[in-house]
Amino acid sequence: MTMNLKKLAGYSSINGPVVTIIMDGMGIGPHDDSDGVYVSNTPVLDSLFKEPLFTRLKAHGTAVGMPTDGDMGNSEVGHNALGSGRIFSQGAKLVSEAIESGEIFKGKSWIEISSRLKNSGTLHLIGMISDGNVHSHIDHLYSLIEGAANEGIKRLRVHGLLDGRDVGSKSALDYFDPLEKKLAEHCSAGRDYRIASGGGRMVTTMDRYEADWNIVENGWKAHVLGEGRGFSSATEAIRTYYDEDPDITDQYMESFVIVENGAPVGTIEDGDAVVLFNFRGDRAIEISRAFDETEFAYFDRKRFPHVFFAGIMQYDGDASIPKNYLVEPPAIDKTLGEYLCGTDIPSFAISETQKYGHVTYFWNGNNSGYIDEKLEKYVEIPSDKVTFDKRPWMKAADITDLVIEAVQSKKYKFIRLNYANGDMVGHTGIPASIRIAVETVDMCLGRLLKVLEKAGGIAIITADHGNADCMWTEKKGIRSPMVAHTKNPVPFIIKDYSGHNNFNLAQHDNPGLSNVAATICNLLGFEKPEEYDASLVKISKG
Repeated sequence: MTMNLKKLAGYSSINGPVVTIIMDGMGIGPHDDSDGVYVSNTPVLDSLFKEPLFTRLKAHGTAVGMPTDGDMGNSEVGHNALGSGRIFSQGAKLVSEAIESGEIFKGKSWIEISSRLKNSGTLHLIGMISDGNVHSHIDHLYSLIEGAANEGIKRLRVHGLLDGRDVGSKSALDYFDPLEKKLAEHCSAGRDYRIASGGGRMVTTMDRYEADWNIVENGWKAHVLGEGRGFSSATEAIRTYYDEDPDITDQYMESFVIVENGAPVGTIEDGDAVVLFNFRGDRAIEISRAFDETEFAYFDRKRFPHVFFAGIMQYDGDASIPKNYLVEPPAIDKTLGEYLCGTDIPSFAISETQKYGHVTYFWNGNNSGYIDEKLEKYVEIPSDKVTFDKRPWMKAADITDLVIEAVQSKKYKFIRLNYANGDMVGHTGIPASIRIAVETVDMCLGRLLKVLEKAGGIAIITADHGNADCMWTEKKGIRSPMVAHTKNPVPFIIKDYSGHNNFNLAQHDNPGLSNVAATICNLLGFEKPEEYDASLVKISKG
């Protein structure tokens, strides 16, 4: 089906492109010392916040398809909303609904797992152990454990990844201690349910966008092969690492293996079944490929057990990763990219590795690859393989250089980019680095806007969620690093250098990220698609 946009009445064509700048993780905070955006030196942003075409957008909770307004937003759902123009129920909500209705245990993948393991074999559950609700939720894990027990599965192993990013930076024991007790209760009923391995999410298993396959290899060694430092329990491992390095945070904790009598208690073997219970796609794809692909060249797996592997969701529909899954993913169609290609609008998308998939895969409704390679150009700049507090400027300057070239080339009418600094450095919780990250984005904005002004284009400046806008929290005079996303609103600013149209903000009671796609359509000179949420602007006569 050809998807054409209709021309917007009263619109005069502009010389330059429409450029959407996503300042990842830079929300609007409380404007106090904890607010990394507010305390940084940001003359460009300070000026932009005074623009008449400025408003605040909701970027968390139900506004981005999460179950409740108590749930923080994240880059995945934020870019889904930005690129699709409306709200879809997202991973956490879909999984919760499938569990509540019981549908998750009626699907062909769960039926296959239960039938395989009725008499022998082990069910392995791999995923992040927290209630951050960004990549996973511990309640989903508990439901799978209960489901396994109800199916009569006798042997179960959990391979738990520490969060420390979407929850407190050293909160692992709050989750692993009750998990060990829950598993022990099941063992009293004649089952053998235990934690088998673990490790911090940023060094074990959860790489994304092929930034560092060594992270996946670390997980493979711990979960599958049982290789790594041995402990009698997960809580012993965590406490030991804390004692040995008081500065360590959960997300960077080395992997560990649970051993008994000198042997690992939960290696993955032929005939077993494995469920990856993370619902978010970006950090689930690579480990899924390691289990699914017969031909695999990214690291030496040493052995490739014949197991039934399933994700709690399918993380990439185009590439069928993984082949088996428990819950259907959101069906996101009629994305902005499809409409622009259908209307012959050439576009350019760019970010560094850490957010490249956000301006491509997630923006395009969880679909990988080009929509129309003749009309689109995607550019990935490799991210540095260091902790981001060490180089908080990241690749923002490189991104800016190439966007400036794209603007000056006059090849593209729509450009989108993501500056990853506010989010990736925000997750470290180190104030000095966060300030450099924010100031880097501000400096790059200034460079880019000067070029766009000369080109006679239009800039949209926004964010996908908050993070850098809260660097720490304080309780009883003690400050603790805040490394998770915030639920603060995000800025939305239009800087129109074209001078050809009289745009004003439209009135909305509660605008959110899903209103941006319709706005982009209007700024490009087209009516919004019928199914999209309302535009944030309108053209005024005279």
